[in-house]
Amino acid sequence: MQLKIGLLNDSFPPTIDGVANTVLNYAQSITHNHGEALVITPKYPHVIDDYPFRVYRYHSIPIVGSLSYRAGNPFLPATITELHAEKMDLLHVHSPFASSVLARQLIRPKKYRVPVVLTYHTKYEYDIEKFIRASRLQKVVKRFIRHNIHLADEVWAVSQGAGESLRVMGYQGDFRVMPNGTDFAKGKAAPEQIRELCRIYNISKDELVFLSVGRMMWYKNIKITLDALEVVKAAGIPFRAVFVGEGADRPAIEQYARSLGLSQQTIFTGAIYDREKVRAYFSLADLFLFPSTYDTSGLVVKEAAACSCPSLLVAGSCAAEGVVDNETGLLADESADSCAQRILAALREPGLLERIGKGAAERVYLSWDDAVAMAYKRYEQIIEKWPLPLPNLHKNW
Repeated sequence: MQLKIGLLNDSFPPTIDGVANTVLNYAQSITHNHGEALVITPKYPHVIDDYPFRVYRYHSIPIVGSLSYRAGNPFLPATITELHAEKMDLLHVHSPFASSVLARQLIRPKKYRVPVVLTYHTKYEYDIEKFIRASRLQKVVKRFIRHNIHLADEVWAVSQGAGESLRVMGYQGDFRVMPNGTDFAKGKAAPEQIRELCRIYNISKDELVFLSVGRMMWYKNIKITLDALEVVKAAGIPFRAVFVGEGADRPAIEQYARSLGLSQQTIFTGAIYDREKVRAYFSLADLFLFPSTYDTSGLVVKEAAACSCPSLLVAGSCAAEGVVDNETGLLADESADSCAQRILAALREPGLLERIGKGAAERVYLSWDDAVAMAYKRYEQIIEKWPLPLPNLHKNW
C-alpha cells in the first residue's frame, strides 16, 4: 500500500540526537522501500535539506540556553494550510511537545482527520525532575505531555522500559512496542580503517580497546564506567578506553578520568558525525561499555552488534532488553564494582568476548529497514481499520 506518511519531530539534522536520527532513518527507509515520507520539523537558519525525501520546516525561535535546539511555532495558519494541502495518510509524531501540538492543529478540522501514531522515545521524567525544581510546575508539564500523548490514536514505545516510563508519567492507555534499528550494515569496517585508528592513537596489539559512544553527560552512568576502568587498570590489564561524543559534562568527565589516574588509558574524541568513522570505532573495540539506565532504546547497542562488538549493560535496563548474559552481551548490576568484575571475569575466559560479539550480530542486530518494515505494516493495518474506533482512545488524564 502506497502511503504518504508525515513524520513530525522537534529535532532533525543539523541537530543530532537519537530521535532526530530515528526520524531520518524512518524517512529514508519509507522513501526507498514503501511509500512517501514528509518530515515536518522546526526551521533552522541557513539549512539546506538535500535528502531523497521532502522536509517541511516551519517557523521557529531559538531556545534560551540551548546552542542546537529551536522551538517550533505550531499555530501559524499558513503552516496549517500548507500541510493540509499535502494530503497525508497518517501522521507519525515523535515528540510530545511542539510536534504533538502541531498534529493537533492539523487534525482539528473534521474533514482533515487522519490517524495519528505517537512514538515515546525518552524518559522525560528524568529531564523534568532535573530541570524543573517546583513540584507544581513538574505536574503541569507532565499533564501537558499526557494530554499530547492522548492525542494519538495509537501509542508506540521503543522498548518495554520506555512503556514503563509512560506509566511513570501517568499515562494509563495501551501502547505497542516498536523497536528502533541501526543504519549500520552488518559487518566490521574495512581493516585499513581500523589500522588507521590504531596508528592515530598509538594503540598496540597487546592492548584491549573499550568503547563508550554517546552524549558526555553524567546521567549516562559514565562515572560507573570510569570507576570500573580504574579497577581493571589496578588488575594489570593493558587497555585503551575511547569515549566518542560531546556534551556539557565532558570537561568534568575528563577531569575525573585524570583524577583516577586514567590519563594514559582514556581517549576523548569529541563528536563524530561521519557514520563510517563511528563504525570503525565499534569495529576496533573489544567491548562496548554502556551501563546507562537512562536510555530507552540504546541504538548504540545495535550499532555495536552490527560490528560483532559485545556490550556490557546493566541488567534490567532498556538497553539490555532481549540481551542474554554471556551469549549476546555481558550483564552487570548498576555499580562500578559489578561492571569491573564482569569485565575481568570475561577476560579470564579466552575467546568469550569474540563469541558474545558474534551472538550479538546474530540475535541483537536489527536494521532500520527491518524495523521500519514492521512499522509500515502497522501503518497499513491502521489505515485499513480507519475510521473505526481504535483501542487506545483512553482519556485517563
